[in-house]
Amino acid sequence: MEIGVERQGGALIATAEGRIDGINAGDFEQALRNAIEDGDKAVIVDLAGLSYISSAGLRAVLLIAKLLSQRDAKFGICSLTDPIREVFEISGFDKIVTIYGDRDAALGAVG
Repeated sequence: MEIGVERQGGALIATAEGRIDGINAGDFEQALRNAIEDGDKAVIVDLAGLSYISSAGLRAVLLIAKLLSQRDAKFGICSLTDPIREVFEISGFDKIVTIYGDRDAALGAVG
């Protein structure tokens, strides 16, 4: 798994590539926590490069969403491939976390 972070349009954008599973879900969560600054009001996680996410990965996403909710910051996921979208839908996470079709849509919504 590789994680990238950048700032664009007033939002923190994190990208994840590869797999998020029980082995590295904690690293994924900690990398996001480390990247989020106190002043951040919007965080987008772009999962275009993700090939697999386990329940441990979903839990990490949920914990980040909860953290940002407590800070009154906006949070969204974008650019899910069909298999990853299916995992979010089957698990019901698409009802918990806002999912955007692509990065531009996410930036437009949180900006």
